[in-house]
Amino acid sequence: MTKEVKRYTITAALPYTNGPVHIGHLAGVYIPSDIYARFLRSNKKDVVFVCGSDEHGVPITISAKKEGVAPQQVVDKYHKVIGDAFKGLGISFDIYHRTSDKLHHETASSFFDHLHKNNLFVEKVTEQYFDEKENQFLADRYITGTCPYCKSEEAYGDQCEACGASLSATDLIEPKSALSGNKPLMKETKHWFLPLNTYEAWLKEWILEGHKSDWKSNVYGQCKSWLDQGLQPRAVTRDLDWGIPVPVKGAEGKVLYVWFDAPIGYISATKQWAKDNGKDWAPYWKSEDTKLVHFIGKDNIVFHCVIFPSMLKAHGGYILPDNVPANEFLNLEGAKISTSRNWAVWLHEYLEDFSDMQDAMRYVLCATAPESKDNDFTWKDFQTRNNSELVGIYGNFINRVLVLTHKYYGGLTPERSVLSDDDRSVISELKLFPDKIAKAIHAYRFREAVMEVINLARLGNKYLAEEEPWKLVKTDEARTKTIMNVALQVAANLSIISEPFMPFSARKLGAMLGLGQLTWKDAGSDALLIQGSQIEKAELLFRKIEDTEIENQLKKLEASKLNNQ
Repeated sequence: MTKEVKRYTITAALPYTNGPVHIGHLAGVYIPSDIYARFLRSNKKDVVFVCGSDEHGVPITISAKKEGVAPQQVVDKYHKVIGDAFKGLGISFDIYHRTSDKLHHETASSFFDHLHKNNLFVEKVTEQYFDEKENQFLADRYITGTCPYCKSEEAYGDQCEACGASLSATDLIEPKSALSGNKPLMKETKHWFLPLNTYEAWLKEWILEGHKSDWKSNVYGQCKSWLDQGLQPRAVTRDLDWGIPVPVKGAEGKVLYVWFDAPIGYISATKQWAKDNGKDWAPYWKSEDTKLVHFIGKDNIVFHCVIFPSMLKAHGGYILPDNVPANEFLNLEGAKISTSRNWAVWLHEYLEDFSDMQDAMRYVLCATAPESKDNDFTWKDFQTRNNSELVGIYGNFINRVLVLTHKYYGGLTPERSVLSDDDRSVISELKLFPDKIAKAIHAYRFREAVMEVINLARLGNKYLAEEEPWKLVKTDEARTKTIMNVALQVAANLSIISEPFMPFSARKLGAMLGLGQLTWKDAGSDALLIQGSQIEKAELLFRKIEDTEIENQLKKLEASKLNNQ
């Protein structure tokens, strides 16, 4: 039996603040989550869409050491860069929080304390890698070596980015310290562990039986693989001087493991949003009539589907994710995107180079999103899709309709008279689009959904081309007015159904058509524009991308490649 959903809590993976956001992050997480949130809001649903900077963990300290500054300076710098870039692309978070915030520290500490007081952790003294030269224990990311599976020589102590395998530092072949480059020693240290093995039977029932049919195959498959191997206790503390101090006597010099701390950031962000807006945060995380959806990349599947749910289950009182629609990876010009090698298209740089084309990137990354397998972004494909689909199909249709309306009727919506079979056919098709798009979005098939937007523009173009109102305007005034009225209704519908995907263009189109605040339930109507309503003069919704612009981007990438040789 399907539960009644009264509200939605949507989370987008917290980006590490050790660098800017790139198109791989956008395609995998932020554009799909924003489309989903915007669509639900257009349907008048109660939504909180949260994200924030993940400001703890070893990557931050590594960046700080490289830059010769304090970790706080690193996170402050990139928190602003990332937050501003998200706003620039129209990512509509209800709150973009940060894990260095006092409220988050309190929330995460309280969560740990609750589990600790209820004896839900296992305290263990283990041997851990220690760098004698630097006189410190080495967290997973401070250890590099050869992956035992794919033999990549650049694997980290927690994961191999080449093959995606989840690792322990002791799995690495020929480990070395990322700080000194020396071979580390093993030294005893005490940590607190979440005994995932005690939740294994419950996880198998919840995931393998409960979500076999509704979770994406890549998500389900990775979870099954983990569960089939058997779960082991996982440390939730680290020997590190950057992070949230472990709130236990005798734990000096230890902080909460970032993958214990970070997902709690969703909860603390919701608390801050509720506080700022005079709301109660609890129903968004504790009511069974709330639908919780995590948008993540495939490298975060285990943390969001196994570890975080186990934490919530252990704590008690929290709801579990209804779905975790993780995407695969996006490559760039045939090679894996790499922050360290600067092989990426950075969002903040894109917004500087293409300041008037936010929706072009949103559209292309949605249309080519790696939903079921890794995909490749190329600048040539970006140009082709923009010029042929956005400019050539969508923009062309809107421009023709508005220009003809001004040419024939002074910008006023003409009166509709008797409908032909062709008119009725177009109107019948028009009414199907909102439901087709809605079904695809609810199934997290955003590529399919955005192509239906283009298909509606195609329908409008085809209708105009076949009816040829410019040939009838002098001989059959009533028929010409009817054709133009129907075409304008198609344009008005495009404004509504485009909004989740291309909000800047949708808003601009709505303003040109003189539309008010319409919602998804208005879509599909063939009476959105009444006779005599004022239509503004046509402005280009999308502009053509010139070859020189693409050549400049390719030169920038080529320079990155040469710098890495």
